[in-house]
Amino acid sequence: MRELGRVFDSVADAYDAGRPTYPDEMYHALSEVSGIQLAGATAVDVGAGTGILTRALRARGSRVIAVDAGSEMLARLLSKATDDGIAALLADGNALPLTDGVADLVTYAQSWHWLDPVVSIAEARRVLRPDGAIVGCWNLAHAAEAEWLAAHEARLAAECPTYWGPALAEWSVPPIAAAMEVVEERWIAWTRLVGIEDFLLNLRSHSYMAALSPEAADDLVARQRVELRKVFPEGVLYVPMRVYLAVGK
Repeated sequence: MRELGRVFDSVADAYDAGRPTYPDEMYHALSEVSGIQLAGATAVDVGAGTGILTRALRARGSRVIAVDAGSEMLARLLSKATDDGIAALLADGNALPLTDGVADLVTYAQSWHWLDPVVSIAEARRVLRPDGAIVGCWNLAHAAEAEWLAAHEARLAAECPTYWGPALAEWSVPPIAAAMEVVEERWIAWTRLVGIEDFLLNLRSHSYMAALSPEAADDLVARQRVELRKVFPEGVLYVPMRVYLAVGK
């Protein structure tokens, strides 16, 4: 996990600036499915990164313990924390440095697939209260809904040796549902309005981009910028998105 932390620390700026937030509908669905009101809940946000989900949970009244293996990621998270309702731990999500039964929610936002699928869920259950819930969510660009987006993903697959995404037949959402005993899954559609440069910052934040040399990453981003401007000459993209949400025990 330390190695993973270094990978994402190297793209912490891009991650913080470019990754999308989650739509309000996801939080409504999370409370509905789990039966847990976010206001007053204690959440352990595992793989919190720069705090996209952490801050959103806090804004809805939760006290949040953010756990991440990247020191730079957590530094950015803490720099945006506005009160003492957020605590941060530099730690491995497979071995949470928390006592038993302290949390109402254990959340994994874009992160569970980096952990051991058995050990991580056992750790989540250990730190949860009896009526608590495990939550996995992934914000995904829905390439099947737009030709330009499918072409964008296809170019990435052709040009980036470590690409992992919807242009590959073997790609799928992480199997967190199969790791839990009782689970409900939801798909939540939304549209992201974003400038080309922020969209490309998001691209830089992915692990397959971090695996490239800086020069190769710059070249790939430059080529994508040219193609995107052909479709969106005004510089603003309408990106079809969907959130995969799994809530269980």
